[in-house]
Amino acid sequence: MEALLSEFTFLSDQALQDKNFDPSNIEDLMKLFEIESYKAWAAMELEQEEEVKEAETSMQQAEGYLDSVMEAAMDEFRRLEEEMERMAKAELKDLEDTADKARKMGNLMEKAAAIASKKYVEAALNSATASMKSAWKGLSSKKVHPS
Repeated sequence: MEALLSEFTFLSDQALQDKNFDPSNIEDLMKLFEIESYKAWAAMELEQEEEVKEAETSMQQAEGYLDSVMEAAMDEFRRLEEEMERMAKAELKDLEDTADKARKMGNLMEKAAAIASKKYVEAALNSATASMKSAWKGLSSKKVHPS
């Protein structure tokens, strides 16, 4: 392009100095300018297309990396979720076992209290019966018990 500009400058100077200058020389040069401009434009367009392709490739690589990172994060989340669920089930089972043991202990304590209560009532009844028998004996033998 610089060579064409130099040639244009030379022809312009020549056109100003030479009265017999042929203007078709400048027209030919202008056609060369036009051809050179189209070549430059095509080269720039090709370069731009290559840059777009490179950008698309980079974008696809970035998307692939993001997908892999997201998948790894989701896998980690699933493993954590499974671990938390397993721990929660184990804790629930421990609580249920403890509650079952407490219920059984409560049932045993209730039975023990019922048995103790029956024995206490039997003992009180036996004591009252013995007192009554002793009192009847004393009345029938006309002896009075000092108490």
